[in-house]
Amino acid sequence: MNLLKQLCNVPATAGDEGLLRDFLWKFVKTNEKNWRVKPKIHQGNFLQDNLILEFGKPRTAAFAHMDSVGFTVGYYNQLIPIGSPQVRTGDTLVGEDRLGPITCTVVVSEESVITYEFPRAIARGTVLVYQCNFRSSEDYVESCYLDNRLGVYNLLKIAPELENGLLVFTCREEHGGGAIPMLAKYIYETFSITQTLISDITWVTAGVRHGDGVAISLRDQGIPRKNYLDRILLLAEESGVQYQLEVESSGSSDARELQASPYPFDWCFIGAPEGGVHSPNEKVHHDDIKDMINLYKYLLRNL
Repeated sequence: MNLLKQLCNVPATAGDEGLLRDFLWKFVKTNEKNWRVKPKIHQGNFLQDNLILEFGKPRTAAFAHMDSVGFTVGYYNQLIPIGSPQVRTGDTLVGEDRLGPITCTVVVSEESVITYEFPRAIARGTVLVYQCNFRSSEDYVESCYLDNRLGVYNLLKIAPELENGLLVFTCREEHGGGAIPMLAKYIYETFSITQTLISDITWVTAGVRHGDGVAISLRDQGIPRKNYLDRILLLAEESGVQYQLEVESSGSSDARELQASPYPFDWCFIGAPEGGVHSPNEKVHHDDIKDMINLYKYLLRNL
């Protein structure tokens, strides 16, 4: 869990993913000598802060968004949400402005106005994130930002054995998206890939439970193409990996913009379920993490 702990401690709210992109680049350059295939790294201003790892002759692209929810400091001590953080009075936020490091406390009024308590004014526009308190017990891991550092972790864990595939680390998913249209064009025109997997974290609900396996989503706000889902489910059954099926009427991911693009992408959201979504205490079962990694390994070999 040390790698996951490091990922959760890197601040990377939507629109400010540069530090995490740099962490991933350094991780790849440090470890690729031990991987089955040394990936080609696609990055630069033409991709903004997004990062693509190309292994062999890729047939399938797996997407994981790097960004998290958080807060922007506004006027008169007010905090403006980035994405949809589930914040409560007493939560601790951290960040830094030109006057130095910040550790402040959240106050949520009865009117749901979010402000901070700190001995001095914090500069407008400063980005604040949850203070990370990473805990790993026998059954669970708990931390802020498992959504979606766990999706990123999943791709890094499959990279050492990956022979053919694209691992795509994306930006701005939590706050309305925006990176995928550019990436969709680049990926389709460069690699002619149409098969995708969404390495993201879903929610524990009435029908999706901790410890019952990685969740394969049959639908959320969007509906993937059934022919592609049927292939995924057949391979999942062949893999022997424990999984559960998710059917939801709301929620979305990077898949929303893939489906809306002018390119013929098929997609399937596959991720471990978590409790405490978008809070400082997101919670995921260790067995579901293992199942997520093992299923992605199987699918990227066989799709």
